[in-house]
Amino acid sequence: MFALQLAIVLLLVAAGASLLAWQTRAADVRSARERSLACAGALATAPSTAAALRSSRPTAALQPVSLRARDACGIDFVAVLDDEGVRLSDPLTELIGRRAAGDFSRALAGETYLEHFRGEPTDSVRAVAPVRDTDRQVVGIVTAGVDLTTVSAGLDRELPWVGAGAVGALLLAAAGAGLVSRRLKRQTHGLGPTEVTRMYEHHDAVLHAVREGVLVLDADRRLLLANDEAHRLLGLPAGVQGQRIGALRLPSGVGQLLVSGRKASDEVHPVGERLLAVNQRPTGGGHSAGTVTTLRDTTELREVAGQAEVAAQRLELLYTAGLHVGTTLDVKRTAEELAEVAVDRFADVVSVDLLDPVIEGEEEPLPDPTTVTVRRVALRSAVGDHPLQPLGSSPRIPPVAVRTTGGTAEVAPVFEPDLAAATEWRRIDPEGAAHILSAGFHSRITVPLRARGTVLGLASFWRRDQQPYQPEDLASAQELVARTAVCVDNARRYAREHGMAVTLQRSLLPGGLPEQNAVDAAYRYVPAQAGVGGDWFDVLPLPGARVALVVGDVVGHGLHAAATMGRLRTAVHNFSSLDLPPDELLAHLDELVVRIDRDPTRHPETETVTGATVLYALYEPATGQCHIARAGHPPPALAHPDGTTALVDVPANLPLGLGTSPFETRTLTVPADSRLVLYTDGLIRSRGRDLDERLETLLDTVARAGDDPDETCGALLEALLPGRSHTDRDDIALLVAVTRRLPPDRVAQWEVSSDPEEVAPVRAACRDQLTAWGLEETAFTAELVLSELITNAVRYGAPPVTVRLLCDRYLTCEVSDSSSTAPHLRRATTVDEGGRGLFLIAQLAQHWGTRYGPHGKTIWAEIPLTDTAEHEVPPA
Repeated sequence: MFALQLAIVLLLVAAGASLLAWQTRAADVRSARERSLACAGALATAPSTAAALRSSRPTAALQPVSLRARDACGIDFVAVLDDEGVRLSDPLTELIGRRAAGDFSRALAGETYLEHFRGEPTDSVRAVAPVRDTDRQVVGIVTAGVDLTTVSAGLDRELPWVGAGAVGALLLAAAGAGLVSRRLKRQTHGLGPTEVTRMYEHHDAVLHAVREGVLVLDADRRLLLANDEAHRLLGLPAGVQGQRIGALRLPSGVGQLLVSGRKASDEVHPVGERLLAVNQRPTGGGHSAGTVTTLRDTTELREVAGQAEVAAQRLELLYTAGLHVGTTLDVKRTAEELAEVAVDRFADVVSVDLLDPVIEGEEEPLPDPTTVTVRRVALRSAVGDHPLQPLGSSPRIPPVAVRTTGGTAEVAPVFEPDLAAATEWRRIDPEGAAHILSAGFHSRITVPLRARGTVLGLASFWRRDQQPYQPEDLASAQELVARTAVCVDNARRYAREHGMAVTLQRSLLPGGLPEQNAVDAAYRYVPAQAGVGGDWFDVLPLPGARVALVVGDVVGHGLHAAATMGRLRTAVHNFSSLDLPPDELLAHLDELVVRIDRDPTRHPETETVTGATVLYALYEPATGQCHIARAGHPPPALAHPDGTTALVDVPANLPLGLGTSPFETRTLTVPADSRLVLYTDGLIRSRGRDLDERLETLLDTVARAGDDPDETCGALLEALLPGRSHTDRDDIALLVAVTRRLPPDRVAQWEVSSDPEEVAPVRAACRDQLTAWGLEETAFTAELVLSELITNAVRYGAPPVTVRLLCDRYLTCEVSDSSSTAPHLRRATTVDEGGRGLFLIAQLAQHWGTRYGPHGKTIWAEIPLTDTAEHEVPPA
């Protein structure tokens, strides 16, 4: 077989090579004729050719043109003859002037033609064209052609490629024949015709023995083959081979599919009491394609598959609920998520009703669910309008069943596959039940939301367009509601704990700003998006008409952060009451944080305070000086009255609990009506945003905002909060203070020498000043206090001694000296001659104390004004 195939291939290759060589030569000759005719015709019709023939030196004009035309056309020769056949130009110059061989009568008669010329100088394919003058008279002849030797040379160059192609084709055909023979041998396993026939018989026996029907039809839809199983499944009579399938009167579904010949995959068609899975595929291409069809009885398999599909749908429902229910710690949102998951997948309408104490996050124990009203917090429908009661209502038809177990009433699940047949649920509100039935609802399942043995509410699943609920659906509903109940209980507990934390934090933050004249202040507090934080602020009035502005931030969130914030805020209040400068106050606060973190009685799980930040600013309206110190806190912004803004360059220092070096203070003079902006880092830090850019936005916003501090707070939140993402969970404390100055006429100051006799004149001057301020009723008390303070300073202090009176909301009497030794209050006995001065001051003054400075100390006393309405003057 292989030798026969090889001989046939060899014959075909030889014939093909010969035919290809002949075609190649014919193509070369045809190309030579076309190029020669085109060249001769173009040169003959050129006006310059006729003009050159009429000239006195035709050869000189025509010879260059002939050579260029020959090269341009790719032919061997171009010659121009006169009307007598004498060459006027020729590639061979020795032939110029000689008569050309051949008969040119046709050309002289005006005809252009091609010919195979044989003669001198060589045999060629030649084109002959007449040259006409303007009078259409033939004045010459143009001949152009290709030598036959040139054509043969081209063929000789192409013959090796033709031969190589023939050899390659022969080798490829031989290899293909060998592969085909080898493949046939491998596919038949070396079997001969007898063995192949026997194998066909075996296959035919198997075809009729399998438990799957097989039908083979031709393009005319005639039945070519039907095995025994196909006869059984379709009830085919014997002898149907060769008949058209349409004439067999098969069941409509299967019959239409077989007649159509379309492609089908596992289509299920009923045939009698059977369900047949039908697959159909074409057996070839074009109009002559037939089909092969297989039939499989899936009646029992379908029932099993249906049960498996239902189980898979239930598992998918529970899996989806696990992913989408309980994503937030919000009671109402969790109920809404249950409704979103169940609608379409399990019910047409879902309603969730919760007990009011659950919604409000109240403490356990919850009331008896059979006696308390519920509120509808979630309602979702896939069928449009429905008669169920809306959100926020208290359902008048409690969809519950109460059963008594051991003397205790409890809510049990309700399964009603046929609402029309059930009567108990319609007794409470027959009219409402009638609306529900008229809307088409036919079944429902109601399951109590129970967590840790406590009923939190009810979830009801209603069906109208879907199939009625089956008993096995109750288990799915109970599992779905049980998972939701755990999430609702967690959300309820979180709401209760979050409310406690928020209440604690709010109680620790200032409820308002104290009355004072040093600054006009406004604040904003923005809680964290999740939990409570430890940011706080304070405005603390201090002696001498001064005020302290404080902003702090405790690391972390939750109850611990809020409680720590309260401790630090209380500590700042206490330290500020000692009249400490900002750097010393932060140093004491730092020591307090270290002691708290190192407390051996502290619970091991309690978070540390280390890392908290504080900014403390002390403003004196009498001088306009502002002393600022910070511990790891962002620097404040200062807006001058002329609109310029900048961040105050305050030494950063380390956060509380980390510092080993002393804190540093920045002192600057702040003009009146300046705005001092203090804030926590939650205002300026945002994920994915550059900190410098945020600070620049802060300064620009402060510059554009008005002078009102409340307006500045609103502008800052509007400009900076939209840039925060949902991942920015830090809280924000913002404090804006507009500085005020104490009018100069409300400040009086004297220098006192060390002579005790100078006390009386200074005391008299103070009395006169008080009279000028209209404080005659306060003058006597103030004179006693000043007398004692000046006498003590002259007697026990160091010069210089300075007396200053400040008239603000209180009358402040200050006596300063260079000594750092402070007096202390003691109770004198009846026989003691001294020791009653400070006791007298403590009785007469509302407050008194000692303030240390870089050059000594100041003892001050605050005396309430007897007529504040008359003498209180707003600061400048």
